[in-house]
Amino acid sequence: MAISTFMRKELKYMLSMDQYDRLLEEIHKHMNPDKFCVGGKDYGIYNLYYDTPDDYLIRTSLEKPYYKEKIRLRSYFSPADSNDKVFLEIKKKVGGIVTKRRVTLTLAESDAYMLYRKKPMDLSKYLQKQIFSELDVFMNTYQGIQPKQYISYQRSAFFGKDDPDFRLTFDRQITERRYDLSLSLPSYGAQIIAPNQRLMEVKIAGAMPIWLAQKMSELEIYKISFSKYGTAYQRFIKTQLFEQRRASIVKSSKIKQTTNPSKVYQKGNF
Repeated sequence: MAISTFMRKELKYMLSMDQYDRLLEEIHKHMNPDKFCVGGKDYGIYNLYYDTPDDYLIRTSLEKPYYKEKIRLRSYFSPADSNDKVFLEIKKKVGGIVTKRRVTLTLAESDAYMLYRKKPMDLSKYLQKQIFSELDVFMNTYQGIQPKQYISYQRSAFFGKDDPDFRLTFDRQITERRYDLSLSLPSYGAQIIAPNQRLMEVKIAGAMPIWLAQKMSELEIYKISFSKYGTAYQRFIKTQLFEQRRASIVKSSKIKQTTNPSKVYQKGNF
């Protein structure tokens, strides 16, 4: 099993297609495409976010606390087979600094752990044991953790020519659903950004390169606060409130109809 850990800042920006195309011209001078993005191609990322029954993790996250954390399962295949590799990740944000620790499993192994806490047999390495210890603490802290949100997107990624730790990503076709919560199913659902938009993330361990800051200033690209899971959850809540309001209006209308004096008289009950 492969282990991945890092600590960095993640800054987000929403770009129009014109901003995206013009920024790409500058990016190609200073960055190389990810090995999966050669020739202008992008690749799919498919995520399953876990939360408590009352959505505590995402509700807390939307309040923008100094410290927050989340757990998700990620695949680069869709639909994923039970033997395909997936990545179980704990992601934390402390004062704007993001840390992520993840362990590689098969989809079947991840289901066994999330449902029954059954760990893979190969836990001989120290980091493997350490990350699973963190996962155990997370699962014990937040009772009833279960799949709550599916999110997928197509991503283009670039790495700095002089600094491989500097990374830019562009996401499109961000798709969400709160049903059929499994990575073994294809990607489908509602879109949460427009087709002519790109969500850019600047992932840096230190300062932003001067050339990028200057180009973004020239193109009037400004930092935003945006969470894929948070946006999907807010859409869900708005839909629920709308349905409740509509049901209330319908109920109120029916009550008025049954208490209409003319209708009562016609029934012979006056």
